[in-house]
Amino acid sequence: MFTGIILATGTVATITPRGGDVVIRVDCPELQPQRFAEGESIAVSGVCLTALDIDAQGFSADVSRETLDVTALGDWRAGSRVNLEPSLALGDRLGGHLVTGHTDGVATLESRSEDARSLRLRFSASKALLPFIAKKGSVAVAGVSLTVNEADQTGFEVNIIPHTAKETTLGDLAAGDRVNIEVDLIARYAQRLMGFGDAGGITHEYLVEQGYARSSHDRGENQ
Repeated sequence: MFTGIILATGTVATITPRGGDVVIRVDCPELQPQRFAEGESIAVSGVCLTALDIDAQGFSADVSRETLDVTALGDWRAGSRVNLEPSLALGDRLGGHLVTGHTDGVATLESRSEDARSLRLRFSASKALLPFIAKKGSVAVAGVSLTVNEADQTGFEVNIIPHTAKETTLGDLAAGDRVNIEVDLIARYAQRLMGFGDAGGITHEYLVEQGYARSSHDRGENQ
């Protein structure tokens, strides 16, 4: 489990094909990787990977074909910068929001513009992903915990303060770049519950009965 608060950035040193998938090597002396045990989890630009072959300069990680298919890791090359966050320990501060490191999909940067000292980034995403992204909700972009400023039928916008732009890879993004997206954990499970109405899950009728939603009749819609 992670929080989306990036502790350091690293650089992809090598990407080595291995029997259909790859092994990546990440150089990150700033993270002091030697303090971690072999097999610990580290979120690499939002993707939970198992750290192997750890030394003072960095670590390696196996990347499966599934991970290559559903994340932006396939776009990386030697020299690509990545955001890094070690997994939480019980009792750590939860500075961002709960992040699992299980990427839900990929978004594409459509535009970036200056907003006073900050950056406004607009991303497009798939129709399957967008229902989970709400205005003033949380989203992890390349592993960074962010608040959604705007969300519509084609994409969403976030605001990047100067510190975040400097200390993560988000300040380097250009139009067309793809990033890993993880939606809010609560939204993910709420959607799952909505799909089990016949088994006692949350349905629109249930929400109406409990006073959390209005019926179509109350809204003046045709029955």
